[in-house]
Amino acid sequence: MTQRKILVLFAHPQFSRSVANARIAREARDLDGVTFIDLYAAYPRFEIDVDLEQERLKAHDLILFQHPLYWYSTPSIMKEWQDLVLEYGFAYGADGHALDGKYFLNAITTGGAEQAFTRRGYQHFHIRELLTPLEQTATLCRMHYLPPYVLYAAGHAVEENRLEPHAEGYRRLLIALRDNRLNIEAAMKVKTLNGHLDELIEGAY
Repeated sequence: MTQRKILVLFAHPQFSRSVANARIAREARDLDGVTFIDLYAAYPRFEIDVDLEQERLKAHDLILFQHPLYWYSTPSIMKEWQDLVLEYGFAYGADGHALDGKYFLNAITTGGAEQAFTRRGYQHFHIRELLTPLEQTATLCRMHYLPPYVLYAAGHAVEENRLEPHAEGYRRLLIALRDNRLNIEAAMKVKTLNGHLDELIEGAY
């Protein structure tokens, strides 16, 4: 079966101070079949090369946004990227079919614990609900939106021995997506991919 080509667009405005995202990003940087782009490093002055980014999108089958959750959304450069790159006539609209049938998902870290992202938690919404604008963006661009892969309470992940298993899970997820071994139909029925990799990846260990 043909492998999928994965484009990871990474954004962290304080990468030098990052522990969790820096560790997780290492799993994507050197993986065969994965193109890893650090948007802040590529565009320190926010001068997005729209033509280049659109060509990257056309050359890949799956688009993944990796980022910390900033004010219930993406870091600012990722929003700038969306505003400029996902143009009418390219990504959506009557003649905008460049992204038809591609896949999209988020790999994110949060400051709050998982229980905070519930109706009774202090964030009041499930993480999937907070990502609704990105899900609708994917839908408008005729892409298939997959549930997010989330590291909750990232600031405590090292001391609680959660960072390494999460990073290893990220690598497993990327490989399964690349090699068409993730059960897409089943994946779309869960709210997040966390805790479901063994049941969703064919031949999981």
